[in-house]
Formats: sequence, C-alpha cells, structure tokens
Amino acid sequence: MATRKSEALAFSIVTEINHAMAKLVDIWDSIGIMEDQRVERMQTVKNHIDGLLHSMITEEEALRHRIKTDIITFQNKMGTLCLELAVELYKLDENLTVLQMEKNLRCRVESLQKEKDQRLRELSDLKKQDEELCVTLCATPYYIPSGTVPSLTQLQELREHVQILSKEKESRVKVFSGLREEIKTLMDEMGHEPESSLERESICPDADIFLLTHDNIKALKLLLTQLELKKESLISTRDKLKERSMSLWNRLSCPEPEGEVFQEPALNTLSDDIRRWQKFVEHLQQMQMSRLEEVVEKVRQELVVLWDKCLFGQEQRDPFNAHFCDVLYTEELLALHDAELLRLKTFYEEAQPILEDLEKWKRNWALFQEFEVLKLLSFADYELNLCCFTLFTVAYDSLSREKLQIPIASVTEELEEELKERVIDWEVKKGSVFLVHGQAIMEYIYSHWEEHRLLKDKEKNERMTKKTDTPQFKTPTKRAHGTACTAATPNKIRKTPNQLAPRTATLSSIISTSSSGSSCSSATFLCVPGRPQRTKPTEAVSGMRKPLQDSNSDERLLQMSYSTFTNELSKKANSDAFLNSTVKDML
Repeated sequence: MATRKSEALAFSIVTEINHAMAKLVDIWDSIGIMEDQRVERMQTVKNHIDGLLHSMITEEEALRHRIKTDIITFQNKMGTLCLELAVELYKLDENLTVLQMEKNLRCRVESLQKEKDQRLRELSDLKKQDEELCVTLCATPYYIPSGTVPSLTQLQELREHVQILSKEKESRVKVFSGLREEIKTLMDEMGHEPESSLERESICPDADIFLLTHDNIKALKLLLTQLELKKESLISTRDKLKERSMSLWNRLSCPEPEGEVFQEPALNTLSDDIRRWQKFVEHLQQMQMSRLEEVVEKVRQELVVLWDKCLFGQEQRDPFNAHFCDVLYTEELLALHDAELLRLKTFYEEAQPILEDLEKWKRNWALFQEFEVLKLLSFADYELNLCCFTLFTVAYDSLSREKLQIPIASVTEELEEELKERVIDWEVKKGSVFLVHGQAIMEYIYSHWEEHRLLKDKEKNERMTKKTDTPQFKTPTKRAHGTACTAATPNKIRKTPNQLAPRTATLSSIISTSSSGSSCSSATFLCVPGRPQRTKPTEAVSGMRKPLQDSNSDERLLQMSYSTFTNELSKKANSDAFLNSTVKDML
C-alpha cells in the first residue's frame, strides 16, 4: 500500500512537471520567445530541477549512510554493554530494514546504558557506606575492581556485606556504650580520677572519639576488669579497716558513742569511706597505745581460744611462748601478738572443714564405742534385755531412725576416708603435716583404733581367764525310785502388787563399767516396774533352802548383779547353791 502511494506520488510529480513545462511553452509562444531563448529558459528549468533532485538525493544518501553507521556503532556499543553488564548479546532480525534495525539497536543500547548507570550509582552509594563502616570497624572493604560495572551478584554480595557491617556496628555500639557506662559508674563509685588517656577517652561525652575496633573494645574490657579488681581491692581494704576498727573497739571496750560510727551509712565513694575508717582506726590505735598491757592480755586470751580451736599441741605453741610470757609491754610485743593472732585466724579459716570433719568423727567414735560396750554386755533373761533396750532408746532418742540403722563402724570409716582425703589435699597445698595436739591426724585416729583393739583384747583375756577359773556346773544325781522326799516342794504363790518394787539401771554405769575393762559384775540392775522382783538368797535353814514365798515376802529391796547370778548358775549343785525359784530337795 505504501509502495502504491509513493508510485502515484512520483507519477503526479512527473505530470505536474509536464503541465508546468506546457504552460511555460504556451507562455513563451504567446510572448514570441525565439527558439534559442526558449531552449535557454528550458535549460534553466532543467538545471533547477536537477539541482533540487540532486540535493535531495545527496541528503538521502547521507541519511542512509548515517543510519548504517549508527547501526554499526550501536552494535559495537551493545556488545560492550552486554560484556560489562554480563548479559547475553542481543541478536538482530535479518529481515528488518536498516531503519528498523537502527531503531531496535538504539532502544536496546539505551536500555543497557540505563541499567549500567543505575548499577554504577548503586555501587557508588554502597561503596561509600562500606568505606565508612570499614573505617569505623577497621574492617576490610568489599573488593570490586575500579572502572568496571558490577554484576548483579557482586551488587547483592556488597549489599549483604554492608548489612552485616551495619549489624556489627550496632552490636559494637551497644557493647561500647555499655562498657563506657560501667566504667563511668565504677569510677564514680570508687571516686577514681582518670589517669591514663584511655580512661579519659572512655568517659568522654564524644562517642565518636573511639573507633569501634576489636582492639579498642578489648582495651575497654581490660580497663573495666582492672577497675572491678580495684573496686574489690578497695572494698576489701575498707572491710579490713572496718573489721580492724571493730576488733580494736571490742578490745578497748570503748563507750557506746564511739561505736556509733559502725551504724553510719557508707559515704558516696569508696575512697571517702576508706579515709573515714582509716582515721577511725588511727584514733583507736592511739587509744590502744595508751592501754598496752590490757590490750596484750586480751589478745593472749584470744590466742589461747584459737589454739584450742585449732587443736594445737604444746610443740606448736612453744615458738610463741617467749612472747606470750613477756611482761614488757611494748608496741613491738603487741604487733607480734597481732601477727600471731592473724596467722591463727587464717589457719583456722583454712582448716575449718578438716576440724569440723574431725569433730564429726569424734562424735561418731564415741557413739561407736558405746555400741561396742552394749555388744559386750549379755543379759540372761528377757526382762534385763528389755530394760537395757529401754535405757538405750532413751539415751539415743535424739538420733534419727536412719542413723541408728546404719552401722556406726561403717559411718566412722567413711568419715575417716573423707577426712584422710581432705588432709592429703591440705598437706599437698601447704607442704606441711596437719597436726592434732602435736600428732599427725591420721596417727591420732589410728591410735584410737589401737587403743580400742587393746581394750577388746584385754576384755577377751579377762573373760577367758574367768571362764578357766570358774568350775563347771554338774547335773544333780537322780533319786532312787521310790525314795520319799524329805521335804515337800511348796506351791508357787502369785505375788501381790505390794511385793513389786521398781528397779532401774543407768546406761552410763554400764558403759563406764565396760569401758574400764572390768567384767559385767559391777553393772547392777534392779527390777523393771511391773515385773517380779529378784531377791538374793539369805541363808539355808538346817539343810533346807528358804522357800520362794518366804523370800518374796521379804520387804527389803535386795540387789543382785548379773554376773553374780550367772556365777551361781555355774556352781556345783550342792546345798549352798541357789539355782532357781524352787526349793531344792534334800537327798
């Protein structure tokens, strides 16, 4: 359709030219222009038309050449942009005209150039942020070669890098602010004036003075640790001064107005508080110097108490004995006493766990020995067993049921093992032997076991000796069949309530008797309330023993030891032996 229009337009142009030339000829004819002049004028018209057409042709030829040149330029530029932007190369359609190709290439190049400019702008902004963060954090910037267009991957990694640095900066700012606040608080609490440049910069209001580097944060943490240690030292110094003041105040028995200083609140800073207590200590020390004799004697009393608490033997006390007995009261003597008192307090604090375990072992050892004593005692009848069990329950009612069920020997041995481990650790750390009354602690314990063993051997030997010396009991000879009894056995008589008398026995008498190594003969038992009373035989009447009812009617409360009773049982069956509650027939 477009071709037809252009062809019609070209035909109309030719027609117009022909009409124009015909009119010119008519005009020339009417005028009477001669042929030569007519040719000249027609040549002029031809030259005008040729010049116009030639000019137009030249311009169009130039336009075509420019378009082709632009196509080549755009192709080259597009290739460069695709390479820089890391995108695929744009492919042209071969069927397009030159003008369409130029247009498509131009649009594509403009689009790529716009994307390139956008990437470069974003790169510039991100690099600026990255550089600022890296300077603040002393980090390494993200590397992108200069003069190149970043790829989409590089831009994404740079964005993530900037985000990470931003979060790191926030975290460090928070840590940095917290450290600075803590440092400032500590300095205010201690009344500490900044001494180094780091201390001055740490409390400077300008937060930008510090770079948020790891080294700077480590330096601030180290400074904070040092200040905390210094604060602990100041607190310890203040507490020692306060303790010293209290000790001096108690020694000197100062009046109550002097003690009001202990009730006063702490001052604003530790330094001020230390200065206050230092002045008070100096004041009390001056008072102490004026009362040296009284103070030294009080310190000596404290030393004796601590020596006893620490279980020091005479050998451990002798090195200080010369100073302890010195009657020339001087400041040097008081200083020696204070040093010894401090040494003992330190020793007691360090050895307190061992001393507590040793005290626990002593209690269990005493309980163990009491159990051993009860095991040695044997009772002949149920009544005495019940009596002993009752007394034992009352004596040890304070112990829990669980502890009574545990073998005391096992508990004692466990305590010894724990104590041994503690002592070994203490001796390794201190490089000296732990003494109890001048004796190594384990030797002290082993000596108790050895003493216990010797005591048991002694008791065993006494029992064996007594058994050897005691004659064996013999069964009486049976009477001949049909032989009449010379005396009738009286009937058993039930005892009346007024014949019952209470009898008691103390566990302490049993334990003391057994622990002294004696036999059970000294342990005397009385009747249990509500039980028939045992009586001691008085005498035989003309070859016949006193009947049981006669013995029961005796109003006296007679005591008989358990060993006496067993000895009677072991004697020969003769006229003097009291065997049971019936009358022995006379043969």
